Amino acid sequence: MRVLRHSVHYAALSVIAVVTLFPIYWMFMSSLRAESEMFRYTELSWKVFLPVDWTLANFKDIFLDPEKPFTRYMINTFIMAGTVTAAGLLINSAAAFAFAKLRFPFKRLVLVVFLSTLAIPPEVVMVPQYLIIRDMHALNTFAGLIMPSIVWVFGIFMLTQFFADIPRDILDAARIDGSSWLRIYTRIVLPGAVPALITLGIITFTHQWDSLLWPLIIISDDTKQVVQAVISSYTSDQEKHWGKIVAAASASSLPILTVFLFLQKYYVRGVMMSGVKG
Repeated sequence: MRVLRHSVHYAALSVIAVVTLFPIYWMFMSSLRAESEMFRYTELSWKVFLPVDWTLANFKDIFLDPEKPFTRYMINTFIMAGTVTAAGLLINSAAAFAFAKLRFPFKRLVLVVFLSTLAIPPEVVMVPQYLIIRDMHALNTFAGLIMPSIVWVFGIFMLTQFFADIPRDILDAARIDGSSWLRIYTRIVLPGAVPALITLGIITFTHQWDSLLWPLIIISDDTKQVVQAVISSYTSDQEKHWGKIVAAASASSLPILTVFLFLQKYYVRGVMMSGVKG
């Protein structure tokens, strides 16, 4: 019975894995098809799962396009997502440490106000954000694209859950030895929070890499645009360039998949240690 139960579990997990990975597989295989072949085969056969005529024309069309070179947009997205991730980890972890371990007036009230903003749809605050960025003369700049995304309430909440489990005795002992809160934060708290920081870094980087609406609003210069906005430009009311769409989607998915494959053990450990479920 034990062997049968394990076999059923593995079979169920295999089915879930196939269902989950098949759209990614189909996307990559479709990027290697000619656009005329994209929707030609509808009956179940090997032609549905593998290209008949293998080609790299779709990738050439996006990377060698002189008007919209996809490499430039990948670099722009790396700069934006990487900067938001690095700055966000620093600022959000400091705020989380303050909420978890420091004592100051109205701390619980401030934390509740912070967390209540999670219930507000991001689209609601985009108009005031746009007005603020306009008044700062940061429209159509990387600064205007990056600044509103650095402070993330979800990231503060996640790290607060993690920092709350750090024994208070360790921090009190460091204070007795003469350490400042900044030294405790940088020398004791951060080194022990590496799994949680990596987890938040992956989530932040992925979230920023997939951002579309804010870049469309804030960036008007095509040379500063990000990959998701460019992929959306391949679709219009008159024509849809499916070959470019699947090739661009495949190329833009590789950095995310690579980062996750290398850091997945830290991601799982960080989620379990921070108490964030789902």
